[in-house]
Amino acid sequence: MPAGVMIPARNMPSMITGNGSVSGYGTSSGLALGQPNNMMEGQLHPLEMTQNASESEIARMRDEEFDSTNKSGSENHELGGSGDDQDPRPNKKKRYHRHTQHQIQEMEAFFKECPHPDDKQRKELGRELGLEPLQVKFWFQNKRTQMKTQHERHENTQLRTENEKLRADNMRYREALSTASCPNCGGPTAVGQMSFDEHHLRLENSRLREEIDRISAIAAKYVGKPVVNFPLLSSPALPRPFDFGSQPVTEEMYGVGDLLRSISAPSEADKPMIIELAVAAMEELVRMVQMGEPLWMTSLDGTTCMLNEEEYIRTFPSGIGPKPTGFKCEASKETTVVIMNHINLVEILMDVNQWSTVFSGIISKASTLDVLSTGVAGNYNGALQVMTAEFQVLSPLVPTRESYYVRYCKQHAEGTWAVVDVSLDTIRPSPTVRCRRRPSGCIIQEMPNGYSKVTWVEHVEVDDGGVHNLYKQLVSSGHAFGARRWVSTLDRQCERLASLMASNIPTGDVGVITNQDGRKSMLKLAERMVISFCGGVSASTAHTWTTLSGTGADDVRVMTRKSVDDPGRPPGIVLSAATSFWLPVSPKRVFDFLRDEHSRSEWDILSNGGAVQEMAHIANGRDPGNCVSLLRVNSANSSQSNMLILQESCTDPTASFVIYAPVDIVAMNVVLNGGDPDYVALLPSGFAILPDGMTVTDVGMADSGGSSGSLLTVAFQILVDSVPTAKLSLGSVATVNNLIACTVERIKASLSCDNA
Repeated sequence: MPAGVMIPARNMPSMITGNGSVSGYGTSSGLALGQPNNMMEGQLHPLEMTQNASESEIARMRDEEFDSTNKSGSENHELGGSGDDQDPRPNKKKRYHRHTQHQIQEMEAFFKECPHPDDKQRKELGRELGLEPLQVKFWFQNKRTQMKTQHERHENTQLRTENEKLRADNMRYREALSTASCPNCGGPTAVGQMSFDEHHLRLENSRLREEIDRISAIAAKYVGKPVVNFPLLSSPALPRPFDFGSQPVTEEMYGVGDLLRSISAPSEADKPMIIELAVAAMEELVRMVQMGEPLWMTSLDGTTCMLNEEEYIRTFPSGIGPKPTGFKCEASKETTVVIMNHINLVEILMDVNQWSTVFSGIISKASTLDVLSTGVAGNYNGALQVMTAEFQVLSPLVPTRESYYVRYCKQHAEGTWAVVDVSLDTIRPSPTVRCRRRPSGCIIQEMPNGYSKVTWVEHVEVDDGGVHNLYKQLVSSGHAFGARRWVSTLDRQCERLASLMASNIPTGDVGVITNQDGRKSMLKLAERMVISFCGGVSASTAHTWTTLSGTGADDVRVMTRKSVDDPGRPPGIVLSAATSFWLPVSPKRVFDFLRDEHSRSEWDILSNGGAVQEMAHIANGRDPGNCVSLLRVNSANSSQSNMLILQESCTDPTASFVIYAPVDIVAMNVVLNGGDPDYVALLPSGFAILPDGMTVTDVGMADSGGSSGSLLTVAFQILVDSVPTAKLSLGSVATVNNLIACTVERIKASLSCDNA
């Protein structure tokens, strides 16, 4: 037993584990013999076993000890024992001491509570029973050995019984096969009784089975081309999820979004291949993170790492197959340091709800289809999940990317974790696939003071033919879906979560919310507002947009939905409208203009030109633009004099957002006092600001983050009727169309003047 570890005496619970081994504080093995910490230096014990002892000697010594213990309860060396029960007969070789029944009972009772007593406990027990401490020590050592021997014999008996059962089953199956008969004619199944054609077909069937097994084995080794898993040819063809071989390829079936809707959990036959694929993907991800040039090349502007495709093919010849015709490769690598513990980061990535919440600006929807492994030792090490996800850009002009993949988490060293995704198209191919995820993910390394270093690799092959020309440069540059987008979002969200847990809030600034419960409630409400906005702006498969007017990028797209029994939304018919357009100014300038309450009256038609005042403020990041605000609109219209607006503005090097929603004064008072924010009805509107993807070398544009212009998406949600069963009128659509068109014109006019 390690020095300094104290063991409770009689009131300590049993330390014998379910597998029969004896555990204690500081020890993990039930076999205490031969361990230096259980024997004093210079003293030997007859049952001490060294590493050089043969197995036969160990077995003989165990049997002798077990038999001796069963006969006499326990026997120890004579070391000046109790004296009453000593055998007076001299023994030339060894003298034995047989303990009394009382001594054995007391030590048995103590053993149940503490099988590894320390020196103090042995002395006290020896004093109570009239034994020397070494006698007590040897008795406990022998007892532990006896328990281990009994457990091993019990396991051997169980294994022997199970072996006999399996042998009997095997014999029964052999006998059944030897007497098998034809189900059609009742005769024997010998080859000689078959027709020549039937015999030929069976041979061909067997050959095809072997071919399928061989190809599947190749795929399982993560090499070769994608292969379809067909059912056995000798069985009737049964419909399988995601098996499109027997179904007609129609536009209705393979419309946008049908990929995710038609996917189900993998079959048992697919799971071994999925595991092999995940393990190989993890190895590739780790190597890609560790490698530099020539695999990774720095871009001309020095801001990103780009993949050398030819070098990648040479380095990783095996994979999920060649790039499909017409697909483009997007690959990038980015490293950052975030203010979050590495364990919490792993939990976020492996929990689909937390993951889709933190990356709500990139993920429109995600789900876990099956959990092949939950990990070991109470953490996510070895966790394996089959997932689907839809990745988005916050604009109706960019189609979403649907992906069906496996996510694998592994701990590589103390404080170092890796999470990798890889598409499962090799296992269940589909003609609807427009995006394939080659091994992508991140390496997370623990750093001091609760920080973590994250290295992210994003590697996809995609058909981007549906992207609007306005966004083609942004998407092709990799800034829309690349690694920099992921790590920038993660860094900003980690700062937001850190501000949520902050307790040292400065009290000097006017409007700063210092009430901890009020801060948490308001940030939670703002988070729900942001998620609702991001989930209703993109070209997600869950949306059906209708174009209203124009033929260019300024087209206004609208959709309607009914809100019923949702405490977080007002009941009725909600009309959503969105449009995207380009501005010849930097994203930072657009962001500062839209988030500033002093310039709000220049674009916000609903404020009717009234002054806007910030009443409350929560900073949630290093950048002053990352904050949650509660605004009051002092409108000249008396009916709107008490209107409040909840607004969250957030920015990072890849994207910026200004999202807001009118809120009820009474409800916000409840939230500011720490009340539940889930029952505050919200209809968020706002702006998504992205760089246009065009890099510039002009030093004067340094504040734009290297972008020559901005892509701005404006989105409104308006309650047009409080009755969910009402029909949408054309007048309501025209009103929303005019509202968004006027807002766009005001923003263009104001920023053009500033730019001039």
